[in-house]
Amino acid sequence: MKSNSYKEKFGSLSAARRVWAIASIHGEAAALVTVHDEISRRWEHGDRLVYLGNYLGRGSDIKAVFDELLSFRINRLCMPGMIPEDIVFLRGAQEEILRSLLQLQLAPQPTDVFNWMIANDIGYTLEAYGESEEETRRYVREGILATTKWTNRLREKIREHPGHNDILIALRRAAFTEGGELLFVHAGIDPDLPVVEQNDNFWWGHSHFKDINTPYAGFRKVIRGFERHHGGVTVTPYTITLDGGSGFGGTLEAACFNLDGKTVDQISVPT
Repeated sequence: MKSNSYKEKFGSLSAARRVWAIASIHGEAAALVTVHDEISRRWEHGDRLVYLGNYLGRGSDIKAVFDELLSFRINRLCMPGMIPEDIVFLRGAQEEILRSLLQLQLAPQPTDVFNWMIANDIGYTLEAYGESEEETRRYVREGILATTKWTNRLREKIREHPGHNDILIALRRAAFTEGGELLFVHAGIDPDLPVVEQNDNFWWGHSHFKDINTPYAGFRKVIRGFERHHGGVTVTPYTITLDGGSGFGGTLEAACFNLDGKTVDQISVPT
């Protein structure tokens, strides 16, 4: 997949010498600021940046994470030679859950769907934007019209914060360097499917990711930013996992890769 004919779904990193990737943040704004400060200090001409999803969920200040993402994006775009496409935000599981939450009135069993969302940490995002689990349940019990009213209200609350909805609109399923050297995903891929057919595998992961033992679709490395056991940094000949457990009492991980797929720099910040 060497051309970006799916521009609205995938990010293509052009003229990259190196690529920084930041793992799942999970609302840990202070750790993200520290990671950004370190990246800024180590930045080189030709560097590009990919955020690997899960900006929301669990951490102490979800809204501040979005504000920091926007601020650092502006900061990097002031660097010589940078264009907006050089910074890519991937959709993570938390952002996919939020997308579904904003369409909760369309779910065939909204109460069951909402229960699943709560079990998967969407409550933290509700609280960040001034909503609550209890209030949401009340609207869901009242039916489709009430639930639609509530989802519209939540959507407006998100839009009240400049740029937050813009990030959600700009999310990409995956990103790759234009020469096909590196592929960046949130949680994984099914190695038996091409990139354009992965769909939910990108944010829910796939059990066979850890078993990839040949180059996937010609990429030298597939790099992901979420792993459900948060096992830290794991490197295999063809894959890299970055997940130190940010939001779960662990670390926020970031790493820089050259086009050979080698890790040339790494940052680890406690949360």
